[in-house]
Formats: sequence, C-alpha cells, structure tokens
Amino acid sequence: MHHERYPDRSDRAQPPASAGPDTAALRLPPAVSRLPRDWQILSDLAFSDLVLWLPSINTRDATGKPDQADFVAAAQARPFTAQTTLIRDLIGSAPRTGLQPLLMQVLRTGIPVNGSEQLQGSAALGVTVWPVVDGDEVLAVLSVHKNLARQRHSSRLEQAYHRSAQDLLMMISRGLWPEPDQRHGPSLSDLRVGDGMIRLDAQGLVNFISPNAVSGLRKLGIRQPLEGRQLSRVVTDYLPPRGHTDHLLPSVLYGVSTETTEIETRKVSLSIRSIPLRDRHRERYAAVLLIRDVTELRHRDRQLIGKDATIKEIHHRVKNNLQTVGSLLRMQSRRMTSPEAKHELLLAMGRVDTIARVHETLSQSVDRRIDMDELLSQQFTMAVDIANTGRDIHTEISTAFGQLSSELATPLALIVNELATNAVEHGLDSELGGTVWFRAYYSTQIPENLPGTELTSRPVEHLIVEIEDSGRPGRPGYQGTRGPDRPEHTSATSAGGLGTQIIRTLVASDLHGTISWQLATPGGRGTLARVSIPVE
Repeated sequence: MHHERYPDRSDRAQPPASAGPDTAALRLPPAVSRLPRDWQILSDLAFSDLVLWLPSINTRDATGKPDQADFVAAAQARPFTAQTTLIRDLIGSAPRTGLQPLLMQVLRTGIPVNGSEQLQGSAALGVTVWPVVDGDEVLAVLSVHKNLARQRHSSRLEQAYHRSAQDLLMMISRGLWPEPDQRHGPSLSDLRVGDGMIRLDAQGLVNFISPNAVSGLRKLGIRQPLEGRQLSRVVTDYLPPRGHTDHLLPSVLYGVSTETTEIETRKVSLSIRSIPLRDRHRERYAAVLLIRDVTELRHRDRQLIGKDATIKEIHHRVKNNLQTVGSLLRMQSRRMTSPEAKHELLLAMGRVDTIARVHETLSQSVDRRIDMDELLSQQFTMAVDIANTGRDIHTEISTAFGQLSSELATPLALIVNELATNAVEHGLDSELGGTVWFRAYYSTQIPENLPGTELTSRPVEHLIVEIEDSGRPGRPGYQGTRGPDRPEHTSATSAGGLGTQIIRTLVASDLHGTISWQLATPGGRGTLARVSIPVE
C-alpha cells in the first residue's frame, strides 16, 4: 500500500483585505501606526475628536525641511466622554483650507500650534495641532478638535482629564508615546477612561481618583480615602495572603511599567493598566492608571470554559461508546458464517468507526473549526486500508480545505469513507489493484456536469471532493448521476446500495450539495466521483 500527500494545489482566490479609501496612500509607517491603536484614551481624556494626517511631501527647502506638502486623513477618533464635533468621516479626505497652513507649520517646525476652525452652521472649534515624531523626524500630524461653545467651568475630574491629555500629547510630540515595545491586545482596548482613572505622582502617591475607580477598589474592601497615599501599598494590603498575584502588579500600581494586569479574588476581578508619563529626558514624573471591574466578564469566561470542557467530555464519551459499538459489531462478524452478512457487518463497523473518529477530533478541539484536510485524509487512508484485501493499491492525496466548521465533519467524513470503499471494492481489479486519488479543493465555478445546476452571474464558492479510481483492465468506467435510472451501467456504485443511499442523503439533505459519477478520462476505464457543496 502506497500513500502520497501532495501540497496545496488549490486555485482558490484569496479574499481582498479590508481597507479604507486609497489604501496605498493611507499606509502608515510603523512608528505612526501605534498611535491609532491606542489613542481612544487620549480622545476621551481631551473630550475631543482626533484626526491623524499623513503628509505627502512635494518639495523641500535648502535646509531639507518640507516646503510644500499635501495631507490626507489616515485615521479618526471620537470621544466617549463628550459629543463628537466632527460628524463627517474624514478618512481619505484632504484638510479644510483653514487647517492646511497649521498642519504645514507643524510639519516644518515640529512645534505644536493652536488655532481655530469654523464649521458651516456650527460654532467655532478649538484646534490644536501636534507633531507625531519618531526620533527627530516628524512623520505625521495630529489635530485635536474641540467645540469651544461647550466649554464651561471645569470640575476637578475634567481638570485631571485635561491635564493627563496634555501630558500624553507632549509625549506624542517627543516620540515617547505610545511606547515601541508596548503590547496591544484585547485587554488594552477593553479599558476605557470612563471605567475608572487614577493619577499618580512620581512616588506612586494618588493625586486624583475618579468616582468609578473608587467604586472598583471598594469591592476589594478599600474604603478609606486614597488621595495622598501610595496605591501599591494600600492595594497589596487588601489582597488575600494565599491568592495568586501577578508579578506585574506592583510595577503597574506604582506607575512604573506600561503593562496591563488583573487583581483577582474570590469575589472580584479588576483589570488595571498603567501609562507612565515621561518628560523630555524620559524621566517618569507621573502616571495614569485605568481601572475596570471585569468580575462579570471573568465569570462568563469561566462559564464558557466550563461549557467547552463539558462539550469536549461529551464528544469523548460518545467516541468511547461508538468504539464499543464497533467492537460489538466486530465480535458479531466473527461469528457469522455467511460471507455476505460478515461483509455487511464490517461495512457497518467502518461507518461507526468513522463517526467515532470525528468525535475524537472534536473532543480535542477548542473551537468550532477543525483541520478538515487532516481529518478527511486520515479517513480516506483508513477506508482504503480496510477495503483492501492484500492488493497493491497506490493512493494519492491532495487537499486544500484548511479549517472548516465542525458541523461539516461527520457528513464529509462519511462521504469520503463510502466513496473510498466503493472505489477500492468495485473500481479496482480484484487481484491487480490500482490507484485511488483523493482531492479536496475550493472552486468558484459550478462544474458543468453537475445535474440541476446553472451558471450564475455571481460565482458561488463550492467545496469539491473528488475520489477517482484507475479502473479495471478491459472494462470501461462508469458514467452517470442516477444509477438506478440508468440500467445500462452495472457498476456497484450505481446499484442503489446502502452506501450510495448514504452518500446521496448526506450530500442532498445535510450539505445541500450535488454528486455525480463520470468517466475519469474520455474513453478511459476509471470512475470519478465528484461532490460539490456550496459554501455559505
């Protein structure tokens, strides 16, 4: 028995990457791309809209500084803490006439400027423009837009927000934030300014704490005022002595490192992120901490993990039960004296083992998608081995399905099992053997020989499963789609047996696809079975 695996030969077209207008023009340098991933915090602290402008320098002066440049809006952020001032989506557009000189000035000098912008039918906007710097080079320009008509007497919370926003903007203009080695993940984007904010000084003492942050820490049992006290020492004193503590927690609570960590007790889970504030010499002089109560989220996470474990255990037990059924069928077949009855029991045992293998695969998967290439290739190889009776049978496998929904696993595995068994038992010579090919790939063209299908103006992607045999010497292969309706063909594949009924039921009812049998090559002796399944 010879088995060969071939590399992916699929001609499946890759889907285009999603992008905004004029993707090539909006491609951001790495040092600039860090800012839009993390600037929602800045937008919320400043109560302002943010627009990132990417320059296209046309000419430079004698000193090498930009003399003329065009700008395009590469990214935009709106605050959660205030009403937006820029209703229109600006991404891909050029700046208004009044804003262009400010952007050009900052690009040339690298120095922030203040200005104003008049929107039609609206009050004037206060605009500050900041350089986005990497080293000594201005790579982009950031504009901060705020409605001046909504300004009023600021509360202490608003003053702390504004002060922290100015600190972050100064760090951006010096190339200090976001930090290059800062990690970006779901835990960062989940933390919002409105969830809770704490401002620390250089010694880790609390200068300001928002009401939501107070509420979060009270769930740990901390009820005394925190302003003027060292946050890391207070929080550590309230943690359970034998509980698990993240090694990053002290540095985050002290405001030293740019990290996100969690405090977990039996009753509460708090997510905390630290943003150190640094001066032009990179010395830390303060820090902003964001805090969020994620108790309910972690509770749901644990429930999902428990459900996943339960589902995996169910698949494992179903697999064990099916293996027991297969063993009983095997024992029963050994007691049979009729070759026909023994053969039918062995076929039933193979079908049961096929479903058991699917459940074994699902018991090892943590999501609802599995490697279909590996599963179907193993099933094809096993089916050929079981159906073989000592002949020299060569197999060739070429698959390109990749990860597919686990809902397709059982019907596809059973179809491959039945088609491979039919190919070996009825398609190859009983003594000489031959070759069986298994191919699985995607196709956006509906095969012309499939019955009941028509080409449409919009191609539909299909999963294609093909099993082909080399046939028997001196006997033509089978061609047809409805065996019982075509009596001139006598292939066992078309005889309407249980295997064929299983295949047609699975293809039509479970997968809503089509199946056909045809000559492998015109005038040849082999048979090609093709299954086509539309991808939803």
